[in-house]
Amino acid sequence: MWIKQYLSLPDTLHKKGGDAFSYVMQMQGKAYRDVGIRKTIQVNIDSKSYFIKQHFGVGWHEIFKNILSFKRPILSAITEVNAIHKLVSIGIATTPLVGYGVKGTNPATLQSFIITEDLGNIISLEDLCADWKNNPPAEKFKGRLIVEVANIARKLHENGINHRDFYLCHLCLDADLLAKNEIKFYLIDLHRVLIHKTISTSDNMKDIAALYFSSMDIGLTTRDLLRFKMYYLPKRVLASGFWQAVESRANKLYKKFHSDKFQQRLAAEKSAIL
Repeated sequence: MWIKQYLSLPDTLHKKGGDAFSYVMQMQGKAYRDVGIRKTIQVNIDSKSYFIKQHFGVGWHEIFKNILSFKRPILSAITEVNAIHKLVSIGIATTPLVGYGVKGTNPATLQSFIITEDLGNIISLEDLCADWKNNPPAEKFKGRLIVEVANIARKLHENGINHRDFYLCHLCLDADLLAKNEIKFYLIDLHRVLIHKTISTSDNMKDIAALYFSSMDIGLTTRDLLRFKMYYLPKRVLASGFWQAVESRANKLYKKFHSDKFQQRLAAEKSAIL
């Protein structure tokens, strides 16, 4: 059953008058991602910074492509809304939800948006670890980070949640707290999250493979990987086939990412928002 229109907005936007849904969908700001069917912008409303993701309709081609690949198509921002609510309920910090809206009856042309607070001074784990191979961090600090990431992964998967873009760049730290030697993670970019009624070992493997792939060039040791495994699954040990599948998929992701075709695609996406 498709929702014709639903809005959950702060008063500051309702006070704009007229069609609040169209107003948000037409807002302009600093673009962080623009792939045609979806755009992420940073805006200032009443002197406060927010991020808005505008979904303009995926089209039937994208829907059928996903179905034929046995994937669940992501039709609107409501996927991310539900993901935020779920993460908050299990104690994983993420971008605070401010408002959202969905409009339409046709799944291919469904329009929607989500507004979240700007987390402010954060640093992604990808950026934090970028030079670790040449300048390794203190072992104790690295160990703390690995344990925290493993705990996040475990908590997600024990609750039937799969991020589906579980890379280092989507695990961010509060930079102000980090300067005080305190660790607080935020898990971001939730627009592809799946929430299962039962745990999916296959999707869990894909999440861990994505995480492993994104950490392959930061100089992790065998001991680091064992620490992650221990905290990710402290009460049981998966068959070795799980970890073999993780490594195999991570290697394929690494090869794909470094291919000329994929790098050209990334360059095109970046140029579209400059």
